Amino acid sequence: MIARLRSPHAVELFDFGVAADGAVYYVMELLDGLDADTLLRRYGPTPPERVIYLLRQLCHSRSEAQSCGLVHRDIKPANIFLCRYGEEFDFVKVLDFGIVGAVRDAADTSPVHTQEDAIHGTPAFMAPEQAMGTDVDGRADIYAAGCVAYWLLTGQLVFTAESAVGFLLQHAQAAPAPPSART
Repeated sequence: MIARLRSPHAVELFDFGVAADGAVYYVMELLDGLDADTLLRRYGPTPPERVIYLLRQLCHSRSEAQSCGLVHRDIKPANIFLCRYGEEFDFVKVLDFGIVGAVRDAADTSPVHTQEDAIHGTPAFMAPEQAMGTDVDGRADIYAAGCVAYWLLTGQLVFTAESAVGFLLQHAQAAPAPPSART
């Protein structure tokens, strides 16, 4: 699916296949930089102007994927890579399209989709419908991008929990504190 994407903000895939030993492989572009998770842990909360600049690029990638009927389902800081790209810095590349799913047509009842009751993604950044295990569309990626923005701005997750189930329940049932209350 990633091979279909042409946005400069999606990591470029050069080749993929199955090795002689049965291992699946793919060859992607080599990137110079760091992911948004490392950025925050190293330098602390990110200024709003920089967050907006990064999110616009993330949304560019997500818009193209949505137009192809794809949902990333795991937008999180570790999958947002800020790199040097030519003479540009903070050039966003979206990584880890391993659990990308095609948006399911409501009339399609075939069993060739993500396993029922399986939750894919990172609980701290999951949309409520994803946390509840229902079908998701591009709005789940938008919600996750909002969680990433919250995290970059405040240095804190939208919700805190002791377990994955705790995160899922909070995303599905709780209202978040405004970012201004967390900075």
